[in-house]
Amino acid sequence: MAFDGTWKIERSENYEKFMEALGIGMMKRKLGAHDNLKITIQQNGDKFSVKEASNFRNIDIEFTLGVSFDYSLADGTETSGVWTLEGNKLVGTFTRKDNGKVLKATREIVGDELVQTYVYEGVESKRFFKRA
Repeated sequence: MAFDGTWKIERSENYEKFMEALGIGMMKRKLGAHDNLKITIQQNGDKFSVKEASNFRNIDIEFTLGVSFDYSLADGTETSGVWTLEGNKLVGTFTRKDNGKVLKATREIVGDELVQTYVYEGVESKRFFKRA
């Protein structure tokens, strides 16, 4: 499975603007921009296990493609959503529980990088990861 492995953040594009659109305060945005995120992904058929480790939190997430689940963003914002596989992309659609607005996320392998793209309220951000 292409996503399997441990991925370490290398760089981000427009991440602070994305966090601002989410309503995250300036101090948390500054810290979040340097979160040192490491993601470990294991796929077994339609089931995924994802471990996120950063300077701020460590969390284990288990989900099945096409099945809705609850997820908390790093700032504590509660969402409910689903991941699907569209071609070679993982596509996530998450709805915030506090305001009903939608956060879109994709994960795809581009060359030797895992690229995560987020879109919220018209603001797009990309985060680029290399295998650890």
